[in-house]
Amino acid sequence: MNRHLTTTVALAATAAFALGACGGGPSSGQTSGQTSGGGTSFSATPAKGGVVEVLQKADFSYLDPARGWDGGVNNFYRLVYRTLTTSAPGNAKDPNAIVPDLATGLGKQSDGGKTWTYTLKQGLKFDDGTPITSAEVKFGISRAWDPEIGIGSPYAKQVIAAPADYRGPYRSGDLPTIETPDPQTIVFHLKKPFPEFDAVVGQVNMTPFPKGSGAGDSFLKKIIASGPYKLASYTPGSVIQLERNPNWDPKTDDVRTAEPDGWRFTMGLDGATIDERLMAGQGADVNAISGTIQASTLPRLQSPQLKDRTLRMSGICTTYMSLNTTKKPLDDLRVRQAISFAVDKAAVQNATGGTQLATIATTTLPTTVAGHKDFDVYPSPGHKGDVEAAKKLLTEAGQSQGFPLVLDIRSDPKMQKQAEAIQQSLKRIGVDVQLNVIDSAKYYETIGTRSQQHDAAITGWCPDWASSAATFLPPLFYGPNILDKGNSNLAQLNAPAVNQQIEQIGAMTDLAAANKQWGDLDEQILKLAPIVPLNVEQAVYLPGSNVAGLFASPGAATGGIDYVLVGLRDPSKK
Repeated sequence: MNRHLTTTVALAATAAFALGACGGGPSSGQTSGQTSGGGTSFSATPAKGGVVEVLQKADFSYLDPARGWDGGVNNFYRLVYRTLTTSAPGNAKDPNAIVPDLATGLGKQSDGGKTWTYTLKQGLKFDDGTPITSAEVKFGISRAWDPEIGIGSPYAKQVIAAPADYRGPYRSGDLPTIETPDPQTIVFHLKKPFPEFDAVVGQVNMTPFPKGSGAGDSFLKKIIASGPYKLASYTPGSVIQLERNPNWDPKTDDVRTAEPDGWRFTMGLDGATIDERLMAGQGADVNAISGTIQASTLPRLQSPQLKDRTLRMSGICTTYMSLNTTKKPLDDLRVRQAISFAVDKAAVQNATGGTQLATIATTTLPTTVAGHKDFDVYPSPGHKGDVEAAKKLLTEAGQSQGFPLVLDIRSDPKMQKQAEAIQQSLKRIGVDVQLNVIDSAKYYETIGTRSQQHDAAITGWCPDWASSAATFLPPLFYGPNILDKGNSNLAQLNAPAVNQQIEQIGAMTDLAAANKQWGDLDEQILKLAPIVPLNVEQAVYLPGSNVAGLFASPGAATGGIDYVLVGLRDPSKK
């Protein structure tokens, strides 16, 4: 999913798009698996009614799906927006699947896979009662080309053909490469065949909107809903309240159960405060869910009453440190390799919460993503870093005296501890790491703006759909994807050999063969040291005792709780 980067509520420190598959990793069932202690079953079917409470530390990045594109907000979008296709609900037989949403079925290919046609369901409406037709779908998708608004998911611009000078509907008008021959039919013309296009039209920035709406900043505080809930009120940084959308027809929606009457997101809370409230379980907090608990809270969950409410879900996102290859001396391969050798990943794991909350990563692709290959280009005993190998490389690069390095991090205690562990690691080889702390709500926009990006950044990545590594390596390492704003190639790697391999593998129709090549390419890329993989974070939740319908979502919640199935056992409890 997923700049499926790391501020997700569901998986609070590894970000963002979502989830695991085959190719040497767990099966689909394992990917969405969850365990709970004692006799509590969080998978019980919720009753109709009540308000689900969500407690979180930071505000969402954007309410506008053309701008936002990280794990936490993608899951929120699922409540208020719909797209032609979407990720299957977390309780589906195959939770990794892409399924129809606004469309009656998956796309029909023609012209050798360069043309895809979808038919819309009847009876679709926005929250004001306006019909949703192919024209509104086309308009909403074309917003992705706007240079200011379209800073979210990049797949539309990468895959769908468009005039070279097209700049979105507000500046350039109609996009001729998306046709709407009638109100129920929409036809996409692609640059070249892309066999996974059904997943592309499920990206959050494929949300329909009424023609002419959403210009400038109009969707920053107000939205036009197409899903089961609409915005009742929004106080940025504080509270979002959702209420039922009376014009959502459940007969058109096989994904969302929408049992609660509403949702309330309370933001700006301290992590320790959230944990204390969930452990106490008083008042409306019996109806609450949140992100993964803090490491310091883990020992307290061993008590019988809390152990019974503990829910664990496997991680599917890679937390990593990017190295900006355009900055000196990071433009020298030997310097980047030295940093890769020097980082004490065991210390970073401890800073993340230890082995219960993180598994050390040596690859870009996590084990849950199809195409994963086991390797370690920069090994060291106990993953504590090879200082001598790092110093040797710095000497060869003429940097034996070390140098300063500015590391961008989120204003989150866990990430700051991770950054401090890296700071101490690199101090051993003379690299003076200076921490640049950025507000969590604006973090991804900031580091994704090239003019504001520094030497390095701690972030994370989750696949936007699990069946292929195509959602992992190209967004992070394909040179032509480098953008001035909304940039996901934080290393700004533009290696011709890598670009060529990405293009060749991306055109393959045999996905199993392609996934094997993605794994080999991962190893090839890490030899260039554009990033330092750190860990894959696990999630440990403590839901309120009255919450039910908790299932992991590979495609919507970066492996965390899928909001579309959540509800309350007893809606009368407040």
